[in-house]
Amino acid sequence: MAQNWTAESWRGYEGRHLPTYPNAEKLGEVEQTLTRFPPLVFAGEARALKADLAEVAAGRGFLLQGGDCAESFAEFHPNNIRDTFRVLLQMAVVLTFASKQPVVKVGRMAGQFAKPRSSPVETVGGVELPSYLGDNINGMDFTPESRIPDPERMLRAYSQAAATLNLLRAFSTGGYANLRQVHQWTLDHIGKSPWATKFSEMADKIGESLDFMEACGVDPRTVPQLQGTSFYTSHEALLLQYEEAMTRQDSLTGDWYDTSAHMLWIGDRTRFEGSAHVEFLRGVNNPIGMKCGPSLTPDALLAMLDTLNPAREAGRMTLISRFGDDKVEAGLAPLVRAVKREGHPVVWSCDPMHGNVIKSNSGYKTRPFDRILNEVKGFFAVHRAEGTHAGGIHIEMTGQDVTECVGGAVAITHEALADRYHTHCDPRLNAAQSIELAFLLAEALNAERAGAKAEAA
Repeated sequence: MAQNWTAESWRGYEGRHLPTYPNAEKLGEVEQTLTRFPPLVFAGEARALKADLAEVAAGRGFLLQGGDCAESFAEFHPNNIRDTFRVLLQMAVVLTFASKQPVVKVGRMAGQFAKPRSSPVETVGGVELPSYLGDNINGMDFTPESRIPDPERMLRAYSQAAATLNLLRAFSTGGYANLRQVHQWTLDHIGKSPWATKFSEMADKIGESLDFMEACGVDPRTVPQLQGTSFYTSHEALLLQYEEAMTRQDSLTGDWYDTSAHMLWIGDRTRFEGSAHVEFLRGVNNPIGMKCGPSLTPDALLAMLDTLNPAREAGRMTLISRFGDDKVEAGLAPLVRAVKREGHPVVWSCDPMHGNVIKSNSGYKTRPFDRILNEVKGFFAVHRAEGTHAGGIHIEMTGQDVTECVGGAVAITHEALADRYHTHCDPRLNAAQSIELAFLLAEALNAERAGAKAEAA
């Protein structure tokens, strides 16, 4: 266990982007209620994810992490959960089939409610109100009543996370993820994308391979790996009152785990020396992610790694770079070099979303697909130059047919953003754009694999 750590020791540190609740007594009652609720995930599951990520850190796998920018109460529907899950399945199959590497699947689901904001207040028509911080804190409606932080929202978030996890477990192990169903995963609305045809061709090849196995006497129905898949959940550990209440001591090992998700991450705005979020996460044994942006120096990164993973446990740390397409190569290379020099076992993952937000001429926030691709290409270029493994992708996406990011093969224009702009926070890739990104990622992984083979020869 981390030295001098308790689940509440974060309260003695600086907590940025945390809400101020007007009713402390009500907050305490909700926190006590949450401590009596069952865990959402289990310690053994978090350990299994850590073991999978250790393989990625060693260059023997790839991390696919994706889902909503911010989950909402209003859009909570089983079809939305199913469609995001099936797009992640499609992406994982594309990456696995093309790269010949196992893909670790982690959703930004079942807990991704709270969001840090650049300003604590929002002004509309001369009226200033507190900013919307996520559905587990306050409401999106621009009214004084809606914007007051309400601790009871944490109870609703727990309930929605539990229901989401229940459905995800059913999908991943109950037959829906069976590789025989690969053709059925394609959503109707991506049929207009040229990548849908390419996915269908790949699905045909997978079916032929399964037929061949069966003809050789290997019944795919008896192979567990073909019947289902491991699927994990993650979110930013931002609302520490909720995370503390969900922290439990494992009865088998005595270690502490945050049972709100398998993996938690710390954001670019909350990873600093003396941070309450760093203090909390250093003591839980879940796999931990950390966003790495332009403000992070190599020395500060190494200090964070020494704090969060002093034992240098493989699979514990995932470093998620988020620079912007024009800054990634210059900004990421010194960090990769420093971590490699010091021998920290980490998964390097690319978040090509957060550094590439622009204001469209139509008035909407958007992310140009070409900038997203450029950041991914720059990420792979850095790791190729440094001799390290480009180990993952971290994207905000949805299975819904939204128009939030411009570009891609379907060519969403700035004028079309208003058609189906549904996000509660930042723009997300739609299903067609996500599949397109997966095929381009697969090409990059193939190139990395070919380069490694050439060096070995």
